[in-house]
Amino acid sequence: MKHNPAFLALVETILPHITEITIEQYQSQQDWVLLDVREDHEWNINHLPAAHHLGKGIIERDIETRFPDKTTPLALYCGGGYRSAMAAFNLQVMGYSKVVSLAGGYKAWLERQLPLVEG
Repeated sequence: MKHNPAFLALVETILPHITEITIEQYQSQQDWVLLDVREDHEWNINHLPAAHHLGKGIIERDIETRFPDKTTPLALYCGGGYRSAMAAFNLQVMGYSKVVSLAGGYKAWLERQLPLVEG
């Protein structure tokens, strides 16, 4: 998918303020709660194993209900790492202290031919 320039510029301003981790870093630490921030229709096709779903449109609204402990280690992913970066930034602003974005997201997972869970 080709992203619009203003969207990419917005993400570029956010990236220095969040932590991105690689898939290998995610896999090496077993304490992450994995959150898929993609849209419902993307989640319903397939998703990463052990992922919870809180779409980008509702994560800020519902995160405190689902994960009230703001020290919970949260690893967010989306299709390519942009939406998850924005969501990670917002969660940090909301007081979550251990939130990261999975660099490359779902696309990077696919490139490594790692397992997926169907709908």
